[in-house]
Amino acid sequence: MLSWTTGHHLELMENGEEYFPRVFKAIRKARKEVLLETFIWFEDEVGFELREALLEAAGNGAQVHVLVDGFGSPDLSSDFIAPLIEAGVRLRSFDPQPTWLGIRANIFRRMHRKVVVVDGAQAFIGGINFSLEHLRRYGPESKQDYAITIQGDVVDDIRAYCLEELASVEPDLPRRPKARLPRLAAALNPKARKVAVCFAVRDRHRHPQDIERMYRLAIREAREEIVIANAYFFPAWSFMRELRRAARRGVRIRLVLQGTPDKAYVRWAAKTLYDSMLNDGFEVYEYWERPFHGKVAIIDGEWATVGSSNLDPLSFALNLEANLFLRDAEFAGELQGKVERLIADHCQRVDRARVPRQRGWRHLVRIIAFHVMRRFPRWSQGLVTREQPLEELRPETAPAAADPPPADQSAGEAQPSQKRAAKG
Repeated sequence: MLSWTTGHHLELMENGEEYFPRVFKAIRKARKEVLLETFIWFEDEVGFELREALLEAAGNGAQVHVLVDGFGSPDLSSDFIAPLIEAGVRLRSFDPQPTWLGIRANIFRRMHRKVVVVDGAQAFIGGINFSLEHLRRYGPESKQDYAITIQGDVVDDIRAYCLEELASVEPDLPRRPKARLPRLAAALNPKARKVAVCFAVRDRHRHPQDIERMYRLAIREAREEIVIANAYFFPAWSFMRELRRAARRGVRIRLVLQGTPDKAYVRWAAKTLYDSMLNDGFEVYEYWERPFHGKVAIIDGEWATVGSSNLDPLSFALNLEANLFLRDAEFAGELQGKVERLIADHCQRVDRARVPRQRGWRHLVRIIAFHVMRRFPRWSQGLVTREQPLEELRPETAPAAADPPPADQSAGEAQPSQKRAAKG
């Protein structure tokens, strides 16, 4: 059951430059527990720094549990993970599968969350993976993204959910924490505000539509403005219907989408919606500076969300996702300010005169796509008919290692695994 809790201290972080130092520092200071879930973990400069932070936490006596995705992080080598295993870190992979003719077949239902919980006191959540491509110096292909660090009661909800996922393969772990670990008291923090926060996930069983439902409820209540900045935008029919109804009520709707996509089909899919959205009065902006990877939204300057969930069929119907939803004018204003700067400095508004009306086969494609999206959540259940395992990674089952990258590695010297980065 989704619920709002108040009394939190939180901070917004933009890109790896702000995120990585904060999360690595928190992990290094851990004394009791680190829970980490990520879609991508590469053996590059960032990946090695994460490993060192986890080793330091384990050396401090903390129990460290790491979950990666078998599709997004398939190349963790034996030499890379061996020190972690020796230090007592429990490292697991979600549905690791062998390649078939060099192709990874486990493309459906991926563990796409990006969550870190430290000592039950502080959590990090957003869309940033542990790879060099989230730093500006990676080059023109570096990603634009956001994350939150938060302290307060919602951290208990996040920790409990992570433990429940691990309990499916670790019978000795409680499904609900019997007692809270020592945590920071938000009420004692002079910067704390009555921030209302809700943690929502999309998973295989109990929460298949929670994130989409939170979006749709907020859109339904919108009275002035909806700002959505999302990397992969091709939502279900019901989601688009709520946006159209909001537009008819006089709500201003602005969408920030990829202009320089990391995957060509992403922009093609979104562009099939342009004609319809412009007809409905939406303002569409394409971000051109570099690939946009964010998954954020602001409504009426008071409601906001940051997380891992895209607004596309995979995130809404198949992937395992996690978002924070917040009701706080100060935070929403800060996030909107960052998006406004992107619009002003690096976006091009889609001009109606340059978008051809979709007639003939293009119009037919759009109609078919809409109807497929309308039914996709139900059809998608047939795409994954087996339960995806969480398998423990061990050095003897991992591939051979590559040498650690030098600290000044440039984008042109990125590890091969980086260049095979999946949409994440």
